[in-house]
Amino acid sequence: MAFPGGRRALAIVVTLVILVAGGVTWALWPSDPVVKGRDLVISVMDGPADDQRVDLDATFYPPASGGRAPAVLLAHGFGGSKQSMREEAGRLSQQGYAVLTWSARGFGRSTGQIALNSPDYEVKDVRQLIDWLAEQPEVRLDAPGDPRVGIAGGSYGGAIALMTAAYDNRVDAIVPQITWYDLADALFPDASGKGPLNGVFKKMWAGIFFSSAAERLAPDGGAGAGGLAGLTGAVTGSGSAGGTTGQDAAGQNNTPQSPGATTPATPAAGPTTSPGGDASGGPDSGRIPGAEQVQCGRFLPQICDMYQKVAETGRATKEAVDLLRRSSPISVPGRIKVPTLLLQGERDSLFPLSHADANARAVAATGAPVEVAWFNGGHDGGDGEADWLYDRTTGWFDHYLKGAPAGAGDSAAFTVTRDGGRDPGTRRPVLLHATAGRYPGLAGAERTTVTLNGPRQPIANPAGGSPSSISAVPGLGGLLGGNGGGASLALDMPGQAAVFESAPLTKPTQVTGSPTVTIKVYGTGEATLFAKLYDVSGGSLPVLPSSLVSPLRVTASEAGTPITVTLPAIDRRFDAGHRMRLVVSTTDLGYATPAAPAVYQVALDSPTLELPVDAALRTPATGPAWWTWAMPLAAILVAAVLLLTGRVRRRGEAGDDLVTDSESAGVPLVISGLGKRYRNGEKAVDGLSFRVEKGQVLGLLGPNGAGKTTTMRMLMGLIHPDEGEIRIFGTRVRPGAPVLSRLGSFVEGPGFLPHLSGRANLELYWQATGRPPQDAHMEEALEIAGLGAALERAVRTYSQGMRQRLAIAQAMLGLPDLLVLDEPTNGLDPPQIAEMRRVLKAYAEQGRTVIVSSHLLAEVEQTCTHVVVMHRGRLVSAGPVGDLLGAAPAANGAGPRLEDVFLDLIGESR
Repeated sequence: MAFPGGRRALAIVVTLVILVAGGVTWALWPSDPVVKGRDLVISVMDGPADDQRVDLDATFYPPASGGRAPAVLLAHGFGGSKQSMREEAGRLSQQGYAVLTWSARGFGRSTGQIALNSPDYEVKDVRQLIDWLAEQPEVRLDAPGDPRVGIAGGSYGGAIALMTAAYDNRVDAIVPQITWYDLADALFPDASGKGPLNGVFKKMWAGIFFSSAAERLAPDGGAGAGGLAGLTGAVTGSGSAGGTTGQDAAGQNNTPQSPGATTPATPAAGPTTSPGGDASGGPDSGRIPGAEQVQCGRFLPQICDMYQKVAETGRATKEAVDLLRRSSPISVPGRIKVPTLLLQGERDSLFPLSHADANARAVAATGAPVEVAWFNGGHDGGDGEADWLYDRTTGWFDHYLKGAPAGAGDSAAFTVTRDGGRDPGTRRPVLLHATAGRYPGLAGAERTTVTLNGPRQPIANPAGGSPSSISAVPGLGGLLGGNGGGASLALDMPGQAAVFESAPLTKPTQVTGSPTVTIKVYGTGEATLFAKLYDVSGGSLPVLPSSLVSPLRVTASEAGTPITVTLPAIDRRFDAGHRMRLVVSTTDLGYATPAAPAVYQVALDSPTLELPVDAALRTPATGPAWWTWAMPLAAILVAAVLLLTGRVRRRGEAGDDLVTDSESAGVPLVISGLGKRYRNGEKAVDGLSFRVEKGQVLGLLGPNGAGKTTTMRMLMGLIHPDEGEIRIFGTRVRPGAPVLSRLGSFVEGPGFLPHLSGRANLELYWQATGRPPQDAHMEEALEIAGLGAALERAVRTYSQGMRQRLAIAQAMLGLPDLLVLDEPTNGLDPPQIAEMRRVLKAYAEQGRTVIVSSHLLAEVEQTCTHVVVMHRGRLVSAGPVGDLLGAAPAANGAGPRLEDVFLDLIGESR
């Protein structure tokens, strides 16, 4: 049956029907239900005697799936509030969890004062939140009063997850992120292992802690993502810490009454004035803060007093250590017995990887399941990997709260994020996850060693501790968008640092864990030192992995005090050809250092640097992006269409390309009547003809625009001549002609992959030719390059001269019969130029042929046996160099120079 209007009308009608059907399907397709959070004020009683009332500002998100579901408590970071967790809470609710977020005491609109996750305060608060969850009809119960519940949070929120699990056995699973094991050790680290009382005060991070708490007193409610609070892990979602309360996850007002709770908009009680309360009524009371609040914000007075003392002296006291440890998992050994997923950032100078390691060992000692993941992030910036961390968190809760089987990639005992280069399409960094079935700890699954070298060296502690060396500056890495370990802002002041360095590594070394080294400190009195391990390549600035440093105190002696230093835990690949550099300095901007001037001497007690490795870590193979295989398929289809439509070369022309001219079969190169026009019709090459015999070194000369490069590109089969022909050993040159395998070339700069080593680039190039490896004559080419150990370094570290020599070695792979080089001495120093001259002559003396294009006429005169001079696309002269010079008159009583002859030939005045 014929359709009215013909096929075109039929196609239009079919298209409209498809569009309408698609639109109706899209409109009727079920979408995710809107998650509505209920804003609440939950009143709790805490304090040592349980006599202090605190009103906690909270939001409850029922499960989108309906019915009873496991619950998740989401805890915010230091300086944040419940709003920081809003987006993540909505996503978890969509996945069938009942979620409760809250502002911890002293934060947001909650009353009370900050007690640093003390068992007497914040821990008691969270236990009562679990009581509240047990009363909600949307929450699944394991027993009366016992909800199925997990806790997740970052930094300050991660610590409350660990501490609550230690004090409340109703917690079923936890996911702490970038948090601490020992808060005293975090603020007073000591790399010698003597503990916080011997530690060095981390003054910048401690100051940010207390400044961010004071910032909550600002008229606008304090810091959110843009303030100091953001540096301490406050913002882990996309919500603003200073956002409006009384809104659901969709941004709609929703403030219903709830049994046992009142909304923030209509509080049941005014500001508390109990000993543990906040007489100011919270940050929005409108009152002018007092002197104590300006100093320490909403901290408990005893915490404020502790900070004032240690900040003034720069030393920990026993009282300070006891107070900080009471809020730390180190105070509850053997009591965290729930499945624990520890997510710790590799770029974190506040709570480094050693804290996750200590937490992992403590939980594993109870027999509870524990997994550890080091990700690209932390308090010092990095990628953050928000989606991957969310997937790991939900996978953990799905398994231990819902009983789902562990998903692929969610059951590795140890995961480390590593640099996977850049996506070839987007040029964005690619992150890969190496996994192992066992967590080996910071000592590594095994150890390897590297020998350091360096004499005994004097170092000075400057008066007043200034100027200071720099390692990590809190917040700066995040502001600069630090997404990897390749960049480093580290700076060591002259005269303040001793340096010990290894020889170039003979093979790559992947360090995973904490290296150790033993040094000796000479002098008198107590020395405050900072040890760090750099990755040093030949052509770029040294890199301090994750900008981490190990502080320590040691009592120096005239005989030398030996001390073993545990360096920061890292996951870093040190490439072959790189060096490891140990630096021991007397100052660091982030730490308190003595004001009195002093001089010490530092030496290696043992030259051995012990490195942890974990060969069991495996990075999954990554397949190419879809377009890398789709585009070749598309190209094949296009080629097939072209063939079917008859766009093929004429049989006679194709056959002519395969015929070898018997007269010129033994001649390396014959060019006859060659011509090439630009698009505007101007001729770049016009009627060019010459031939090159075996054993010759031919110099192709001409001013800029003479047509030399165009001629060489036609010689290599890169472009088609408009007229004439080129024959190599009697065979006509066409793109892809087999005879081109007898030609080696270097024209218009090399195209090396910068992240690969020089050797790897040459090997990859030869593999692309499809010829047997034994035909490459790799060692001869490498000897010509003369790069030595630099062959194992990434090409991005090479100088211009080194790249030039590598390119010439690439052209000589396979020892081609015809070698074509464009400006081969560019970037070489005089000794290297002389060596290149010797190499090219020797190469031709073996019966091969070399063509050199160069502007260095004096060098051509010494290197070449023959020359071809071009000007404006035409041949001006050709012949032996000696004949050309012999026909020219002498100048100033001396023999003629090639430069003078050349200028005469092209009509330029001398």
